[in-house]
Amino acid sequence: MVRLGQIFFAWIMMLIALPMAAVAAPYAALVMDARTGEVLHSENADTRLHPASLTKMMTLYIAFEAVEKGEISLDTNIRVSKNAASEPPSKLGLQAGQRIKLRHCIRAAAIKSANDCATAIGEAISGSEAKFARRMNRTALALGMTRTTFKNAHGLTESGHMSTARDMSILGRHVLYDYPEYYNLFSRRTADAGIREVANTNRRLLAAYKGADGIKTGYTRAAGFNLVSSAQRGNERIIATVFGGRSTATRNARIAELLDLGFRKAPSRARINKPDTPDYGTETGPLIADNGGSSDGKAGKTIRLVTAVKTSLRPQMRPMTEPEPVLVAMKDDIKEALQQAQAANIVVAPSVKPEARPADLVLASVQSTVQPRAAAQPREVVTRLSTSGGKHWGINVGRFNSRYQAERALLKTALNEMETLDGSLRSVVKRPKGFEANFNGLTRERAETACRRLQARNVTCFMMGPG
Repeated sequence: MVRLGQIFFAWIMMLIALPMAAVAAPYAALVMDARTGEVLHSENADTRLHPASLTKMMTLYIAFEAVEKGEISLDTNIRVSKNAASEPPSKLGLQAGQRIKLRHCIRAAAIKSANDCATAIGEAISGSEAKFARRMNRTALALGMTRTTFKNAHGLTESGHMSTARDMSILGRHVLYDYPEYYNLFSRRTADAGIREVANTNRRLLAAYKGADGIKTGYTRAAGFNLVSSAQRGNERIIATVFGGRSTATRNARIAELLDLGFRKAPSRARINKPDTPDYGTETGPLIADNGGSSDGKAGKTIRLVTAVKTSLRPQMRPMTEPEPVLVAMKDDIKEALQQAQAANIVVAPSVKPEARPADLVLASVQSTVQPRAAAQPREVVTRLSTSGGKHWGINVGRFNSRYQAERALLKTALNEMETLDGSLRSVVKRPKGFEANFNGLTRERAETACRRLQARNVTCFMMGPG
């Protein structure tokens, strides 16, 4: 009888254990030398799995990109929608209608992994979470993340929202090298998120592993305990990614083993080969279909629209010369502005034929036969104010977050308004609140005309007088 009871108990325990094993998240891992991108270890690295909050690395990457391009400012007060406020934990506790600075939402999303902040960031940049997800997919494709499909900004489980250990390692490397000025966020133990202080979800590993300085944790029941981590020791830097950990402790222990493996295998010295910045192909980037991430585990369908012109309207570069870095970076802006300028109706003044020299003209070199006057006439003295012909006026076309953005605005404005700005001097002036883009050396009349024409095209412009 006792034996029968033992068998029955073992059978019950087996029935309980089987469902738990069936829902265990699949395991995947990858170790990469961050300096070169070389893969040092991989296991199931290309299996499409649930990324959970590792998704927020892409949300933050696009936020950094949008700030750099001037689409939004870190001090912009973004409005929290009902959709963002209703996201489940982990969250900062935002309320619908509340306004919060973008920088505080970035900190909360990076450090606390706040879902409400991630959604608010996406809606502030793209207008809706769906549009932001499409931008996430364009960016992922441009970064080389070929087996990733995003459906939301936070990473909570959703059908088709999938990635791989390899793709998330690629994304972590881009965050590290493309936006080093923001990377320190991921190593902060705590941070001020505006409405309260938040603690880092990765603080245990940051404290326990020598050299660890990021990057992002993630957890859902479907995903398990995920982590993309990076650590630096001397000249070596390793990125290790784990999907499907059973707990925070076991995940951190496995990440530590993988980082150790990476430091053992990586050479002491290696030339840093930074990843290429994303190439979107066109100004708006490739269009990604919304049906990505099918249930069979295959990558979503990708649709590309190639709308770039086949021939360049820019003049050929002179031999043995290097293009200026700013002009290289602005090649698409130059092309667009040239097309706009050529499409405009520009009136060219007719050439004036010079008149024939008068026959009775006396040259200064000929000896005059006129006798000098008895008394010298008083001379009229004229003080010359400037060699610029009265061109003491200028115009300002905006204040920007970086010198590059100001120079780009000046170039596009000059190409679009050649009739009034031809011959003016472009200058970027650094101010405490940004970089001002100015055109100098104009007459008052030309400055007024230029401003009127620019304002008619909804371009910010105001005049600057002498002095």
